[in-house]
Amino acid sequence: MIVRVSEIPDEGLRIEGPDSLGQPFADPAWTLSGVDLLVERDRDAVFVRGRLRARVPQVCGRCLEPFATEVAPEVEARFLPAPSGRAEERELGSDDLETDVYMNDQLDLGALVETETSLALPMKPLCREDCRGLCPVCGANRNVTACGCPERGTDARWAPLKGLADRLTR
Repeated sequence: MIVRVSEIPDEGLRIEGPDSLGQPFADPAWTLSGVDLLVERDRDAVFVRGRLRARVPQVCGRCLEPFATEVAPEVEARFLPAPSGRAEERELGSDDLETDVYMNDQLDLGALVETETSLALPMKPLCREDCRGLCPVCGANRNVTACGCPERGTDARWAPLKGLADRLTR
């Protein structure tokens, strides 16, 4: 959804419901289930505040099974117009790191929604906290099958380090 910055009313623009943004995600498997955003303008600066809810398919980092996760990021973004021409070099302040830009009087809320949703995803997705993962010997999913494989012994090449660790912990 593209918003023209010059057309944002003085009281702000409220965007509610997932249908108001259409399909903001590049991946059609991602679904937006909730939107409550307020877009406000203060001269050239635009502030977007609110909440999102989205359902995103993931693959477990331990057992490799697909599952869906729900994320609900808080949105608090500040946009300024992109500098025109070639700007001189300048040092960024802490406020600059929290600021994005818009171009040609247009703000792409779909891109903001996709970015905020992506940033809310876990770094190592787990289908559940107690996921037992895959057996390193036969590859069976330990959540589904009780694997009877013997535990692999310690690699003999690590024995000198094990001995050193034992001596240091005494």
